[in-house]
Amino acid sequence: MDNLVITHYLFPAELFAEAQPHVVSTVLGSCVAVCLYDTQLKIGGINHYMLPLWNGTGLASPKYGNIAINKLIERMEKLGSNKANLVAKVFGGGNVLSSSNNTFSIGKRNAQLALDMLAEHKIPIIAQSLGGDHGRQILFNTHTNEVRQKYV
Repeated sequence: MDNLVITHYLFPAELFAEAQPHVVSTVLGSCVAVCLYDTQLKIGGINHYMLPLWNGTGLASPKYGNIAINKLIERMEKLGSNKANLVAKVFGGGNVLSSSNNTFSIGKRNAQLALDMLAEHKIPIIAQSLGGDHGRQILFNTHTNEVRQKYV
């Protein structure tokens, strides 16, 4: 990754998209990050959500996948993107929360939500690394669409 590009750390429940090139880093466990990239404008954005669905009470925060994905698409469109030019890469959704029966499967539900919503928006997924028993650290270059992943 280019050392001259501005870096940004993405915390859970946040999203990031700017026209200026950045390398965005985040760490995922059961959370999911969706990286969107405009193949024409060469700009990208990323979110990091913790839970799949907002239940309608409280703030409609990007900590929920259905809010975070829609907000990221909106942010990309505000930067001039046409949804038809967007492609996605999806990461996370690991089974890292210890529980005796893990009936909630938050990671699996987070991952499935991303796949379903991107299909609804007709945004092709060109790369994914989902599930498993480990967390991930990712570095996303918003200018080149390069993503580096390390299991943690």
